[in-house]
Formats: sequence, structure tokens, C-alpha cells
Amino acid sequence: MSEPVHHKPIIGITLGDYNGIGPEVILKVLYNNQLNRICTPVIYGSMRILNRYRNQLDMKDWNLFGAPKIDQINPKLTNVITCWQDPQEEIQPGKITPEAGKGAFESLKRALEDLKAGRLDGLVTAPINKSNIQNDEFKFPGHTEYLAEAFEVSEPLMFMVSDTLRVGVVSGHISLREVADYITKDKIVVKLQAMLKSLREDFGTQKPKIAVLGLNPHAGENGLLGKEEEEIISPAIQELKNKGLLIYGPFPADGFFAAQSYRKYDAILAMYHDQGLTPFKTIAFNDGVNFTAGLPIVRTSPDHGTAYDIAGKNLADETSMRQAIYTACDVIKNRYEQAELVKNALKKNPVVEKMTAQEEK
Repeated sequence: MSEPVHHKPIIGITLGDYNGIGPEVILKVLYNNQLNRICTPVIYGSMRILNRYRNQLDMKDWNLFGAPKIDQINPKLTNVITCWQDPQEEIQPGKITPEAGKGAFESLKRALEDLKAGRLDGLVTAPINKSNIQNDEFKFPGHTEYLAEAFEVSEPLMFMVSDTLRVGVVSGHISLREVADYITKDKIVVKLQAMLKSLREDFGTQKPKIAVLGLNPHAGENGLLGKEEEEIISPAIQELKNKGLLIYGPFPADGFFAAQSYRKYDAILAMYHDQGLTPFKTIAFNDGVNFTAGLPIVRTSPDHGTAYDIAGKNLADETSMRQAIYTACDVIKNRYEQAELVKNALKKNPVVEKMTAQEEK
């Protein structure tokens, strides 16, 4: 990966489902190259489709720069790498079409190639439709799982972040019926370790304080409403507490958020998707960001979906997409600074200094 200390980070942005609000929020955020002061944006998708939306949004005075390849981008402009060719293709805002699903995959696949080659510093993904993107190469519930397999990470953490709230989930895109069987002590420990590492390295929190939610109503009510808290969740918490880590719970989810107890913690680990994402989107929808922790690369996404009901109507709020790009840039910077701190600390170690001196001879 290129080092952000020497240049603005290069951020790849995938188009997502082009019949949703992805193209609209991308163009609104990047209009007149207003983010180029902090990064070099590269949209992976279709110049033709983006120009159609640009015209609809009355952005005719602003031109996108077509770059054939990533090494031909212009750092002063908003770059577009066209990932497929279809001159007959039409946008159909609000419609679910196989063509839009294919386009979403092609843009993601091309961006992934540049990301794995170290030509991008980070990736921001616009919303996809999880059904029409499915194909022989993409058989996943979402971006998180696809990227985890691409980078050989077995337990990524879906981490919803904002300035006021950070929520991770143990189980992500699985049915509610499967949740209880999916959750184990080891999985909770792994997710908490990923959250702790991310809070330190990605968000600069040196001594993270984490709250863990229960699975059952009232956190099991001492075993009366379920035994997962006593047999699985509490032992996981205790294992990390014994190592001196600041992990607390399990807390009943309803009372925890109703009393605004989340304000006392750096992050919260929920047991399943809606338990964590419902309060997160209620509290931090406009500026919320979906961050995939545990990956060797930086990936963020706005915390909303394709929003077909308002697609093509110039009604989409671009705040979450803007925040997703900001967050990606911040995490890239934090990771670099953290790596530099570790490197400098090793240099000051007398044993390391002696070994380095001997190697230089």
C-alpha cells in the first residue's frame, strides 16, 4: 500500500447498484472536486451512467476525468474507471435489474484488483442489492463476506461507527433462527479482540471500554429467559477481563439504549444484526458508516441501502457517503501513524538497535 504520509490517499469508490441512490450520493459528495483536498477519488463503474446522473442532477458545469487504468488518474480531478462496456445500457432508477447487478459486481471486482495490488489506499462501497449481484463469483450475503474471503480473513467484524456511537455484531447476515446456534464463547472473544484492535489502531483509542449486550430479553433474567448469557456470553467477557481488558456486560439491549448507557463506552458488541443496527441507525443514521474491521485493507460504506423508492428523484442525502470517505481517510492516517509508532519503539529497543547495527555492517 502506498504511504499516505507522502501523498493524499487514493480512495476507490464502487458504483454499487446504479438503479439505486449510489451514483447520486457519490456525485453529490464529489461535486466540483470538493474532496480532492483530502484524497484522490477514483470511481469504479461507468462514465456513461455517471454522466447521465450528472446531467439529471444539473451538474453539467463539472466534468469527470476518464482514466483507463489506476496509474493514469489525475490527483486534482474526480476520476472514473469504466469497468464494462454496453452502449445500449439504460438507467432505470428504482428498478431491480440483472444488468445493474452485473455492473455492481464488475465495479467491485475491478476495484478489488487494484486494492489487492496496493494501488488503492482504501475502498468505499456504494450500496448493492444482495440478490441481483449474485453470480458464479459472488455467492455472499454482502460486501463484508466477499472481502473477507478475498483477503483470507475468517472472522471480520461488521463495525458501525459514528462520532457518537460504535456498534459491532457477532453474527451478521444470517437468519434470526440461526443466531443462537451461531454464537459461541470463542466467536464472542474473537469479535471482541477484533473490536479492541480496531479501536486502538483504526480509531486511536488507547484503552477501549466495551459494553457487551445479552442475547435474550432482559439478558436472560438469570437463566429464566435463556441460558446463553450465563453459559456463553459472561464466560467470554470474563476471559478478557482476566487479561485486564475493560469489557462489561452482558446488558439488556432495550434498557441499555433507552438509558443512553452507550455514551459511557467506546463501543458496543451486539449479538445479532438488528439488535445492533436498529439502535445505531436510529441514533446515528445521517453520519453513520459501515466499517469492516479485521481486514488488512480499509473498507467503509454508507450505512444505508439502495433506497429504490427515492432513486433518481434528487432526494438522497449524501451525508453518510461523505462520512464514509472521511472515515476511510482517517483510518488510513491512524494506521500509518500507529505503524510508525511501533517502528520507532522497536528502533529504541537496545536489542533491536544492536541487531540492526550488525545487519548494516
